[in-house]
This record gives sequence, structure tokens and C-alpha cells, in this order.
Amino acid sequence: MKKRINIVLLFGGKSIEHEVSLQSARSILEALDKEVYNPILIGIDKEGSWHRYESSDYVINENDPKRIALSGNKRSIPSLYKLREKQNIDVVFPILHGLLGEDGTVQGLLRLLGLPFVGADVLGSAIGMDKDVMKRLLRDADIPVADFRVFHMHQRHLMSYKQITEEIAPPFFVKPANAGSSIGISKVKDESEFEEAIHLAFQYDRKILIEKAIEGREFNCSILGNEHPIISLPCEIIPRGEFHSYASKYIDPEGAEFLIPAKLTPEELSNVQMRALETYRVLCCEGFARVDLFLSKDGEVYVNELNTIPGLTRMSPYAKMWEASGLPYNQLIDRLIRLAMDRHEKQEGLCTHFDLQQIEEELWAKT
Repeated sequence: MKKRINIVLLFGGKSIEHEVSLQSARSILEALDKEVYNPILIGIDKEGSWHRYESSDYVINENDPKRIALSGNKRSIPSLYKLREKQNIDVVFPILHGLLGEDGTVQGLLRLLGLPFVGADVLGSAIGMDKDVMKRLLRDADIPVADFRVFHMHQRHLMSYKQITEEIAPPFFVKPANAGSSIGISKVKDESEFEEAIHLAFQYDRKILIEKAIEGREFNCSILGNEHPIISLPCEIIPRGEFHSYASKYIDPEGAEFLIPAKLTPEELSNVQMRALETYRVLCCEGFARVDLFLSKDGEVYVNELNTIPGLTRMSPYAKMWEASGLPYNQLIDRLIRLAMDRHEKQEGLCTHFDLQQIEEELWAKT
């Protein structure tokens, strides 16, 4: 009998997107072919402690996105290094949304441990988390982004509505630079909303963006691959409220309408997909990502952001776009794991040292 692949599902985390991660992990676990994969469940609680769980009892309130939580039935693990030695881990699937999971920190740990892992490498993960750095790289690559300004917490006393509106006319968004799932974001239409929006954003990050609102239609594209990425049919998002908020993404089933596939002309479809693929490459992505874009009223495609670990439930836009494009969820998860193992195999083939004695002998031979 062929040996099963030992795969660690790493979920939870200290991020404000902890609950979203649990929902994604649940869907992935259900999708894994147990004849091919042997899942090893590791949950990180909100205090940052790592625990081992059994597949039969790892979350509670699993059907309630507001109350889903890690189970109390857990075992402590000394370290991922020791677990690797004991279990012979073949690959890790970090399904950690937001800070301390999607931002390159965990990816760096896995690289140090020499473990294959799903998703972007350290650099791509870090870039994808920081909206400021992301947008500057896109702007330098001549990929259109909304006009934005960046402010740090120590500059808080210098900020004023009058100053901002001299450069960026309302409406504009105020958002943390390093956060996901629309957490900490406000849409400001007039001065009465400004101070509260700034206060909210600074609760989640020491660096915030003020960004011009783009008038137009909002789209997502799913991308999959390493050196030769492929792209799905897009999804159009039509929020019921001012914008696509955390509630409309994960809690309120009526919070937004998702049109999959989006209704676009052939030219619009090509422009949206090409812009998303350009973004994926410029931001050093691998494995998978979701690119969020706007199609303005004048036909320009603007990139809003890229998510290196988007929500991965069966009902998430990322998975639904691939389903509409002909790739079922189970096959999608399998493809992501194979991409991780393929990349690791290529990395392992690189030289990590050189023979100094041989170089000296070659130099002497030339003299």
C-alpha cells in the first residue's frame, strides 16, 4: 500500500481573523482524500500557544461563524521541529489569515525547518500583507492603484480632515496597512466621520492608509500556480452596504451578492484577468492568491489588493471562482499541496555551499 502524505493543517492564530481561519481549515480537512493524506491538526490559540488536535474534535460551534472556536480537547506540542522528527512531516498547509500567519512570519519558520508549505514564500507573503508596500510596488510597475497616502501612529497629531481633503477628495477609505477581511476599514464621506475612522484604523495597526474610493464595479480573480500561474473566471461583488465589510464576507449571508462568473465583455474580461496576473507576478506570489480589483466607470482596471491566503471554505469566492472555471474544490486543494511540494523539491536542488578549496585551486591554475 502506498504511504500516505503526512500533511499538517495549521490554523487559528493570534490574528483578528482567527475565526475565519477555523472555517477554512474545516473545509480543507473535509476535502482531503484520507487514502492519500494523513492530516495532522495543529491549532494556534489566540494567546499564540500551539496545540495538537484530533480530527474528530478540534472546533466547537462549527456551524456558527460568530461563535466557532478551538476545542478544549487538545494536547500541547513541544515544538514543530520535534513534531517533524517524530511524525516525518511531508508538507504544511498554513491556513492562517492575517498577521502572524499570512505575513511571512510562519513562512520563515517553515523555511528554517526545511518543510514544504502551501502558498507564497516569505517575501511574497510579507509584501501581500502590507498594503503600503504592495501598492508602491504596483505603482512602480505601472499597475493602476487608487491614489493613497500613508500615515504612522507618531504622525497622528499632524493629521486633519482639511489637510487630507486638499490631496484626496472624499469619499475615501481609511484602513490599517496590515490587516485583512476588511477589519478596521471605514468609508469617510464627510468631516463628521473622519476622527472615528482614524481612531478605528489605528487600533489595528501603527500604520494606516487613506485611499481614494474608486467609483465602479468590484471584482475578484483567483490565481493558482508557481512559475506558470493560471487564472479563474472573475467574480463580481455587489455589496449591500457602503463596501464589502467583514460582516458581508463572513457573517451576513445577505451582505453582498456574488456574481460568478462575472458578466463582462470579452475585452473587459481580458483586461481584468491580465491585470490580476500582472499583480500576482509583480508581488512575488506563488501557490495561490486572490486579487481584488475595481473596474472604473471610464473602463480603467485598478488593483485594490492581493490576498496570499484568501478564505478557503467551499463557499468562499476563491473556491467558487475555480469551481465555475472547471476545477472542483477537492481537486483545487490537492493542486495547492502538489504545488507546494514541487516548489520545495526545486529549492532543495539549489546549492547552499561552495567548495572554497576548489575555487583556490582554479585561481592558482590561472596564474
